[in-house]
Amino acid sequence: MSSSLQSPPRRPPANPLAGILARVRPAERLCHVTGVLLVLSGLAHLGVFAVDGGPWYGPVSWRKPVTFGLSFGLTLMAVTWVTSYLRVGERLRTVLLLVFAADCVVEVGGITLQAWRRVPSHLDMETPFDTAVSMMLAVGGGVLVVLLTVFAVASFRHRPTGPVGMALAVRSGFAVLLVALASGAAMIARGVVLVRTGHQEAAYDSTAPLKPLHAVSLHAVLVLPALAWLLSRTGWSQRTRWRVVAAAVGCYTAAVAAAGVWAVLTY
Repeated sequence: MSSSLQSPPRRPPANPLAGILARVRPAERLCHVTGVLLVLSGLAHLGVFAVDGGPWYGPVSWRKPVTFGLSFGLTLMAVTWVTSYLRVGERLRTVLLLVFAADCVVEVGGITLQAWRRVPSHLDMETPFDTAVSMMLAVGGGVLVVLLTVFAVASFRHRPTGPVGMALAVRSGFAVLLVALASGAAMIARGVVLVRTGHQEAAYDSTAPLKPLHAVSLHAVLVLPALAWLLSRTGWSQRTRWRVVAAAVGCYTAAVAAAGVWAVLTY
């Protein structure tokens, strides 16, 4: 009788990481793995730069595979995570993410290829092959604009889910990301016009004023939602957490505005 009154053996606590991984869909897992590989590619080329040397700035340097690998990898992982808070069809989101991941690989791959060939990756029309690579990168940039604009519109059509402040963070992150896309498109458009009119060197120099704006606005879609998520793990009140997110959005907006003023004054 005493044995029948014994409590059942206690199960070991579930692994939180295993639970998280179980909820990650195969397409999301593929995007995250791809993002990690792109980041590792950027870090590997930082090592190449340390060994090989050469200029850090300029149209031909190891800076480009480093910065593009890191930026595209982080952005791919950020967008994959952040879009889980959007109210969009799962099938549509999966298709958009897979196309986005493939486009990120093409962009970083083309830039890395040209770095190893010791020729510019963008705005290079010297040979038919270089022209083809430059056009491929330009078309890929256009695809990025379309995909990320669709996600941005979805974030404003329906309020994103998530903890307090996440909706504001996601919407602000995508809005600032559109600024990055616009500045990137402006750099390519102006550069192509200068190349077509015979001003190759001026085309390379023309991108400099917009680079700070492009760089600052590119990662808001990661920084702001990550802050909202971290705050949800604290014991702070909902009002305090929302105010912190709102203050962060204000500071980020001010930084983007300052970079925009600099671009206008030096363009």
